[in-house]
This record gives sequence, C-alpha cells and structure tokens, in this order.
Amino acid sequence: MFLYKNALDQLPSENKIWDLTTRLFPICRSITGNGVRQTLTLLKEQIPIQIHEVPSGTKVFDWTIPPEWNIDDAYIKDPEGNRIVDYRKNNLHVLNYSISFEGKLSLKELDSHLHSIPEQPDAIPYVTSYYQPQWGFCLSQNQRDQLRDDVQYDVKINSSLKEGSLTYADFIIPGSSKDEILISTYICHPSMANNEISGPVVATFLAKILKSYKDLYYTYRFVFIPETIGSITYLSLHKDELKKNVVAGYVITCVGDPNPFSYLQSRAENTLTDRITMHILKNTEEQFHLYSFLDRGSDERQYCSPGIDLPIGSLMRSKYGSYPEYHTSLDNLNYITAEALEGSLKKYLQCIEALEHNHVYQNMYFCEPQLGRRGLYSNLSKKNSADDVRLMMNLLAYCDGEKDLLAIAEKLNCSIFELIPLVTLLYSHDLIKKINKK
Repeated sequence: MFLYKNALDQLPSENKIWDLTTRLFPICRSITGNGVRQTLTLLKEQIPIQIHEVPSGTKVFDWTIPPEWNIDDAYIKDPEGNRIVDYRKNNLHVLNYSISFEGKLSLKELDSHLHSIPEQPDAIPYVTSYYQPQWGFCLSQNQRDQLRDDVQYDVKINSSLKEGSLTYADFIIPGSSKDEILISTYICHPSMANNEISGPVVATFLAKILKSYKDLYYTYRFVFIPETIGSITYLSLHKDELKKNVVAGYVITCVGDPNPFSYLQSRAENTLTDRITMHILKNTEEQFHLYSFLDRGSDERQYCSPGIDLPIGSLMRSKYGSYPEYHTSLDNLNYITAEALEGSLKKYLQCIEALEHNHVYQNMYFCEPQLGRRGLYSNLSKKNSADDVRLMMNLLAYCDGEKDLLAIAEKLNCSIFELIPLVTLLYSHDLIKKINKK
C-alpha cells in the first residue's frame, strides 16, 4: 500500500479547497453557538461527521461549559446615523462573547469598551471574554483616532447568553488495528483564515482521502472542537479510550500561509509523532522551524497534560503567535493561499504514509537469506555487484524484531520512503514478518 502516491491522484483541486475555505471564512464562530453549528454543517457536506451537543453547566474536569453565545448585530453609529463600526462588515468588530448593550455614550464613556492595536493601525484585533461578562468593540487604531469627543454615539450589541450547549463533532475511520491516530482541529475563531479556517479545511480533506482506503492499519479519529474548552470536554468524555488507543496524533492549525513548516513537539518530545514528523521534515524540507512544548499555545496543552499524556504535536506553517497578522483582521484570505493549503495536506499525507508503514519487522532466516534464487540479487558475483542491493541487505540486517522502520531509516541515514518499497518487496517474498508492538 502506497498511500501517498495513491493519494496524489485523489487530492482535491485547489479550487475545491479554496471553495470550502471561502465558504467557512465569513461565519461568526465562538466556543459555542450557531456559528459552530453552521461550520460543522458545511464540513458534513464533505465527510460524515457526527455532531454532538454538551449542555451548558456541564462540569468537565476543573471547567464548566459556559452559557451559549449568539449574536445578531452590533454597531457604533455617529450622530448622522452612519455605522462607523459595523459587525455586519467584519465580525471581529465585536468583543467575542460580548453581552448585549444599548445606549448613547460619549467617547469618554465608550473608550474603556474599545480595543485596538496602536502598533498595527489598520488591523482589527480579535479579543474575547468567554468567562467574564462584559461588552465591547474592536476596531482599527485608525478608526479609533477618528472618533470625536464632542458628540454622542449610538451603541448597540444585540447578543444573547443563554443556557444551551457546546457543539463539537468527530469522525472515526476504522483500520485493522484498534491503535489510533488522533487528528484534532478547532472551529471556534471567527473570520481569521490561517489561525482558524486552514485547520478544519486540511483536516476535512485529509479525512476524506483516508476514508477512501480499505486497508488502513491504524484507526483514525478526527475531532472538530472549540479550542481549549472543547478539548477539555472531549477528554472528559473519552479520556480512557484515548489513553488506551492513541499512539500518535496532531493538532492541525495555521497551515494556510506560504511560509516554511513549523513543528511544535509533544510534552515528551520523543513520541512516535515527534519522531515521524521530524524525520519527514528533515528529509523533505530545506528549511523548517522546531518549537519546544514550552512554546505551546493550542489544544496540545490539554492532550499532553499530566495524567492525559497523549503523544500529540502540531505540524504548522507559521506557528500561531509568530506572525504579525495573528489574531487580527489581517489574517484574512489574502494571507493564505490554496497552494499552501494543498501543500500542507500533502505533508500530512506523508506523515500518515510513514506512520502506516512504520512497523517492527523480523528477519525470517538465520544468516543472510539467499536472494539470488528469489530474483532479488544478481546470479553473477563480480566487483561492486553488492552495491545494487546494499540498502536491501542493510534493511534485512536491522530487521531484528526490535527496531521499527523509522529507527532503521535513521540508522541507515536514509528516508523511510526509500525503505517502504523494499519492505513491501521483502514481505512479498516471506523474508520478513511484521511484529505487532504498540
């Protein structure tokens, strides 16, 4: 089975990738609410996800699922009735999870409820207040500088915080083994392209491709959740089975910009996920950035936390928080490209290919097997004749029932993709067998 080569024939066109991206971008999402449901409804057009609701007030470890937030409209009007800050033009304009408010205010009264970034005068910041009720607006510094202190502003936020639920989805693709690869991505940020949309888009098409295979070894669990509270909720519901079955996995985020790849390691920093990903990057990329778990900031915080200890890393492009556009309106559809999204999908497929073939193999014979009679070695022994099969012979020499294929590739200083076809060939001639080790 050569997943990656076969998958290249099944890759969605850049147009299909971009179409889903542009449909998801305008939705006003948060950690709860109808924006999350709209997002999952669009994803369900691509893959058969199961959507779940967890009621507000539910205890999930040390946290409690908050009331559900939804918003219809928000604006600041000048005395002439012009919407100078308008949620309908950009949903980042309202403080995410803002309570409702209506009134006429002077600039002095309004000012403490405004958020901007002086160093980025054109950017609308993304600001949230999930667990402390307050109201507010976000605007560019340029907009803020134009506000007058001699007039009254008509201010309205039409939102609701009510008992409802947290919405998430999952999708499991069974393999021949109960061992799982966990793929998690979040669906809670409003209109930001790289830090939000890129993750669900790549995860969705990755799931769609894997779903088409009938001979997967691993079982794949895809999870679409609001960040932090979502992963905590999912772990509170599935902790025992995840701890028992998950052998590798990723949080997919920030995979849409055209910059070099980054990898944020798991807390252990030596898991199968870490080993596979670093090997792939070293053998396929001229440049990449490596981050320690100390640089964490997304759901790997929960998956790798003490007592959970799942082997989860994050393979990204520009790491969240490392680029100026992050958490602002500048992280828009102009910041990402369809080509970069497709490239990130291909990179994850390479990681899956390596994981699928990374087993422990045992040489079936004492001493070297006779390759010539199997057509695997020249029947004429002459100078340098062994060079043609040197890699195969070295592979056989290290198939000792202890080392996995990745360890052998590292020992032989080659790519695991050079060994995969050799393993397939040797396996077909009954020269090696697979040893089942978790």
